[in-house]
Amino acid sequence: MIATDEAYVDVTRGGYVESVHRVAACAVDADGTVLEQAGDIESPIFLRSAAKPFIAAAAIAAGVRERFDLEPREIAVMTASHSGEPFHIAAIASILDKIGMDESALQCGTHRPYDETAAQGLAEAGLEPTALYNNCSGKHAGILALCLAIGANPTTYLSAENPAQQRILALCARLSDDDASTWPVAIDGCGIPVYATGLRKAAISFARLATLSGIDSADARALRIVRDAMLAHPEYVAGTGQFDTELMIAGAGNIVSKSGAEGVHGAGAVSQGYGYASKVTDGSSRARGPFSISALRRLGAIDERHAGALARFARPPVYNRAGTKVGEIASRDRV
Repeated sequence: MIATDEAYVDVTRGGYVESVHRVAACAVDADGTVLEQAGDIESPIFLRSAAKPFIAAAAIAAGVRERFDLEPREIAVMTASHSGEPFHIAAIASILDKIGMDESALQCGTHRPYDETAAQGLAEAGLEPTALYNNCSGKHAGILALCLAIGANPTTYLSAENPAQQRILALCARLSDDDASTWPVAIDGCGIPVYATGLRKAAISFARLATLSGIDSADARALRIVRDAMLAHPEYVAGTGQFDTELMIAGAGNIVSKSGAEGVHGAGAVSQGYGYASKVTDGSSRARGPFSISALRRLGAIDERHAGALARFARPPVYNRAGTKVGEIASRDRV
């Protein structure tokens, strides 16, 4: 049965609901048939970093893997919102070296590594983070490679008019059966163009990432290369202990997962043949894991074998300052 009502994630304290997050979501099969929906699935939402697998696929479709001899771990980090661990930095530096560039070519800005151990290591060494440590640096390195592969100007790669960005938007539109000319396009946190589409359309993209069906052979080949790299190297897509990484590890090759800022999440279930996309409407990331895991369980991609490994994402505890558990965050049951 398709549930169409609103969906909620509750934050409890002492057994009482303290806060509530509303979630919109959609799952579709390979033919685009809606399997489950909640809330508004047609109004455009910015996919943010959830679009990174498709951005990477545009680069792969242009031949960057063959031209620059990219390895699967390097392709995986092109899809990443990484946590700045040493292996992430090494993979991105390797991409830049292979394309004949260095970190000065990255226009993504910089921030402290998300991984606390990595951040502490930098501080103890008396070093400041560079653009390599930006969680989007792998994506930017991939777009630079795309520019070189098609003869576009790499110094203007952030511009929506750059041929590389036009290729990216065109591929993303094909994968979602959409028209890029109708999309709201804004600027993402890392500076690149970011498009908005409905959750149903986004779910179609993730269904195609999972199934490789309903698209031409060139797009399917590029998606397969990206999907397989993500599944083979999930730690490069997010980081040690991070949601996307742990979800893909638990899925053991069946679930491809990519989160985005402002509470966005997309996933594809390979064996079950569906795609899923969700948005926490207030933008809170804390509600993303509980709802997505609940939805993927209802839809058969997650079963009891995965429950233990994903418990801290399915029902994250709420702690007080002394470290005592005082509540939890959980998806409200749907029927």
